[in-house]
Amino acid sequence: MEYIVSARKYRPMSFDTVVGQAALTTTLKNAVKSGKLAHAYLFCGPRGVGKTTCARIFAKAINCQNPTQDGEACNECESCQSFNEQRSLNIFELDAASNNSVEHIKTLMEQTRIPPQLGKYKVFIIDEVHMLSTAAFNAFLKTLEEPPAHVIFILATTEKHKILPTILSRCQIYDFERMTVANTVSHLKQVAEKEGIQYEEAALAVIAEKADGGMRDALSIFDQAASFCQGNITYQKVIEDLNVLDSEYYFRLVDYALANKVSEAMVLLNDVVNKGFDAGLLIQGLAKHVRNVLMAKDPQTLPLLEVSDQQRQRYQQQAQQCPTPFLYKALQLMNQCDINYRQSSNKRLLVELTLIEVAQITQPEEGPASGRKPRRLKSLFKQLIQQTQPKNAAPQVAVAVPEHQPEERSGQSAPVGRPRLKAESIGVSWSNLRRGTRKMNILPGSPGGEAMNGVVEDNSFTQDDLELQWMAMCNRMPQSLVGIATRMKNMAPVITDFPKVAVTVGNDLIMDEMEKIRGSILKTLKMYLHNSAIELDINVDTNYEQQKILTRGEQFEELSRQNPSVEKLRAAFELELA
Repeated sequence: MEYIVSARKYRPMSFDTVVGQAALTTTLKNAVKSGKLAHAYLFCGPRGVGKTTCARIFAKAINCQNPTQDGEACNECESCQSFNEQRSLNIFELDAASNNSVEHIKTLMEQTRIPPQLGKYKVFIIDEVHMLSTAAFNAFLKTLEEPPAHVIFILATTEKHKILPTILSRCQIYDFERMTVANTVSHLKQVAEKEGIQYEEAALAVIAEKADGGMRDALSIFDQAASFCQGNITYQKVIEDLNVLDSEYYFRLVDYALANKVSEAMVLLNDVVNKGFDAGLLIQGLAKHVRNVLMAKDPQTLPLLEVSDQQRQRYQQQAQQCPTPFLYKALQLMNQCDINYRQSSNKRLLVELTLIEVAQITQPEEGPASGRKPRRLKSLFKQLIQQTQPKNAAPQVAVAVPEHQPEERSGQSAPVGRPRLKAESIGVSWSNLRRGTRKMNILPGSPGGEAMNGVVEDNSFTQDDLELQWMAMCNRMPQSLVGIATRMKNMAPVITDFPKVAVTVGNDLIMDEMEKIRGSILKTLKMYLHNSAIELDINVDTNYEQQKILTRGEQFEELSRQNPSVEKLRAAFELELA
């Protein structure tokens, strides 16, 4: 027996079997019942939602000799039988993608003159009508506006905006909707039961989400999954076959972020990358997941989740654990990461930094209640110290001296029972952290720049450090400064008299552009090079010579001066410069 794909085998044959377009099918059935038929219809919408199928069903119902009371075709009269057997002479289906010239439209116009042999109307279904050329549209206008009484046109397109307004004004327009996940899953269940295929509802939900609102795509993916799973469609096999990232990763990442478990999140990210998934795909999926969690917090927005019932319950459970500010901030961070991902030269590092920032959102705040941003660096190091301490050893507490207390003198020993911890071993100095801080505005686009408290330091830095931070600053600059950022990447900042930094530009125009953002550049270098005494000198290259653009005559004269033989050749043949 010949195998037929599900998209063709289970194609609707009546209005009642069309999925997800109840309003449109009801309107068309009422038109058939009342006999109030327009001369031209336009069906538009995404791919695979039933435009051509509804056009065929409508054409069949129009010519049915004994329509039902609901406006459906009877499937018993000669007109219905000829349509079902694909031998009807009253219904013509034309592909405008391959018949888009004026000659094809003229041939179609000649066919409209012949009255139907059986039934009341001749129905012309023109699929992908937006592919017609402008000349073909203009040739079609007059016939479309005033066709013969026995002719009905049904146009179908996926790109309504490409159709001329003069065509749109002559048609009744029907906009088809995308298939919802619930409708797609319900239809796939019916197909699976008819085919005798076992399934998990979560697996069908993955197929429906992958189809992105197209029923034809969903049925094609269903056939692919059925072949891979050998008649038993499970969630794990479907995500393996379709190369879809398991939603369990997103639930775990949110749990890790709520518990401030940065290390576990980094290990999970590495696991995802090792399985062949792009890190940017993880951020996009996590953003969608957090959005769903946010929608699950309110019963009014819960219907916006296009997921299975089992997944909806999991979202509700996690939504009860997530504070709303955490979800807002996480969405903001991941959206910013998604914007910068394509331009980033180190994409994985960008994703890792984003996950670290998300994991710090719920971190307990510290410091005096003076309105300043909390210093989360201390808490992170305390957690690292507690993790590295032996389980059997006595607990040691790293005590940071408050800012208002003076530092201990060198001759004074630490009190007994309160061991001092040298923080140099973990790369930070408590004395530096105790110094006065002030808020510094760094270059727009720097991660966390708007809310970062700059630490005033006088650390030394090398030429390599300067070049590294200069390039990193250029990569972080926003889209509005992309022009000057590109030029700055080709500049070479040099340490002249430490900590003075000099930059040479090519002309005064670039000099003016950099002067506008000099303050931001300087503060950014101070922040990331940890030196508050940095000075920035911007100079114009005096050795830069602007080359004059020569005309063809001047080029020939210059060539003749350098090589007199060229002039002799021109005189010998009496040549003239064109």
